[in-house]
Amino acid sequence: MKKICSNIFALTVLLFYGCNNPSKNEEGVQVEDVKLSLELAQQIYAMPTHCIEVEYPNKLGQVLGSGADLKSPKSLRPVFYGCFDWHSSVHGYWSVIKLLKAFPELDKEGNMRKVLNNHITPENVQTEIAFFNDKNNLGFERTYGWAWLFKLQEELANWEDEDGQRWKVALQPLVDLLVKRYIEYLPKLVYPIRAGQHDNSAFSLSLSLDYANSVGDEAFKKSIQENSLRLFQNDKICDLAYEPSGYDFLSPCLEEAFLMSKLMEKNEYLTWLKGFMPGLFDPSFELKPAIVKDRTDGKLVHLDGLNYSRAACLSGISKIDGSLKHLKGNAIEHFNFSIANLSAEDDYMGSHWLGTFALYAIGRF
Repeated sequence: MKKICSNIFALTVLLFYGCNNPSKNEEGVQVEDVKLSLELAQQIYAMPTHCIEVEYPNKLGQVLGSGADLKSPKSLRPVFYGCFDWHSSVHGYWSVIKLLKAFPELDKEGNMRKVLNNHITPENVQTEIAFFNDKNNLGFERTYGWAWLFKLQEELANWEDEDGQRWKVALQPLVDLLVKRYIEYLPKLVYPIRAGQHDNSAFSLSLSLDYANSVGDEAFKKSIQENSLRLFQNDKICDLAYEPSGYDFLSPCLEEAFLMSKLMEKNEYLTWLKGFMPGLFDPSFELKPAIVKDRTDGKLVHLDGLNYSRAACLSGISKIDGSLKHLKGNAIEHFNFSIANLSAEDDYMGSHWLGTFALYAIGRF
């Protein structure tokens, strides 16, 4: 395991009581924590803001119906054309909004507000909607990109800011379209997708549930609840020994466990979790962080994202009950393992998206 002294992590305001051996309280529970400082916020903020207007390289991911569909990313998607692909652009916006809400001084000159005001307009959103209504791309970014759009809208909906509310209103027609498609899609999904990448059903359902709860969309919430329970409630013995696959940035087992923690009452959930991942209740439970051997490889660097998403799940689950509180130490270990590599100066294959996953993880502590 990578050992990093506390002075390296001053930027992250991780409270360390020793370089190699974290201090513990009298019960043996680790007492350090992960918090968002201004310094870390600046570090993460630099990552999406350095690519939101970077059109190339770009992974379009569309289905071409004819030669007429061969257009530039910005022509096709004038709101979300930067940061390599559509979903990374969307969650880059989420990162920017979340950080500006917490630290308005990050954009004291108003430069990013100008960019967002130019991008998020009713006219540009209508162009985005036209793309999603193309018969060849009705399922574009289903459901990963959809879920990140909902998280972006959740942040805007809960921000008392004149610009933010204008952006929310502009984006709402696209959000409404994709909520409708999600509700139509879920009953058709006979089996969940248990991948460790974008298609993972549990992760998208989890983000979408956050949105539905936050904005009070009862129809969407009901659909997510009913279908999540249908897909996952009878699952047993998810074995972490088969994780991770080489390109994973999500843990199929932990994402499902975290989602279900949001859907069930405490006692019901603990019973379910003991059948699904009984090892989590062992105080000696240990899951080693994933290792990245080549940070210029867009697939291999996914494993840094896995460390952040595992941290988010483990920390979230650790809050459910005292019998699970030991998981927080493993969550912190995963976060620490990858945070030293987090930089806008890192290779673009990681820098265009990893800041979002670090920020999402911090929010679960």
